[in-house]
Amino acid sequence: MQPATHLSIESMCGLGQVSRAGFYRHWQQQEPGVEETELRAQVQQIALAHRRNYGYRRVTQELRQQGWAVNRKRVARIMAADNLLCVRRRRFVLTTDSTHDLRVHLNLAGRMQLSGIDQLWVADLTYIRLREQFVFLAVILDAFSRRCVGSHLSEEIDSKLTLAALEKAIEVRRPPARLIHHSDRGVQYACGDYIARLEAAGILPSMSRAGCPYGNAMAESFMKTLKHEQVNGTAYRDLAHARAEIGSFIEQVYNRQRLHSALAYLSPDEYEEKAPRAAAQQPLAATANSCP
Repeated sequence: MQPATHLSIESMCGLGQVSRAGFYRHWQQQEPGVEETELRAQVQQIALAHRRNYGYRRVTQELRQQGWAVNRKRVARIMAADNLLCVRRRRFVLTTDSTHDLRVHLNLAGRMQLSGIDQLWVADLTYIRLREQFVFLAVILDAFSRRCVGSHLSEEIDSKLTLAALEKAIEVRRPPARLIHHSDRGVQYACGDYIARLEAAGILPSMSRAGCPYGNAMAESFMKTLKHEQVNGTAYRDLAHARAEIGSFIEQVYNRQRLHSALAYLSPDEYEEKAPRAAAQQPLAATANSCP
């Protein structure tokens, strides 16, 4: 628990004439899920601030300096058990499990010059914090217009999550054959079910290379915008609330209203409406992957 005012927990307990141990027992009994989620989020924030170089001892010490009453064993348990938000020194991004034996498809997106919609889609996923848990969002963008053409929010980070976003994109766009779908090398995109669905729709899979910092920059930029303009500062009650709010932001704000400097300061929808003229005047280079 972190104090909400400038007073330390010790000072507040003294003013209230209660013991610190009694205060923490009461907090954990009344709102254990909220307290656990808040602690996990703070561990993640500290870990990222120090580029995941801090071990559990240093993280524990910084938490204590911030007013948290937490021991090393609990911090170590969170860091070791939470595979998505852990602070272990890992090579890959937190939501990507690339340690699999599945086929990694060739990068087909790196040198593309786009002239219209539905030539290249880029896909990515991220986590979203709710009141007492974390859920996961998968999105698909059209690289020509930056429009989000498919998304899905789920409690599980598996192939069903990414497949649901893909199905929405296919239903909405009905893309032509030989559209290229670019993603990272995560198991959610490399698994048999996902590749089979791409092939059934005539879509060609493309994946980032290891060690390329710009491997999926366009999708990652979208996630940054979503977090900054919608997710951060919003207290989602539950999964249904998050789906409604995030879905509304994507469709009503991001796709229809938000101006992009890369699109001559048009929204994705406006850019698609003017696509033939815009494509003829200034072809858009795909930036989903600049690595070979």
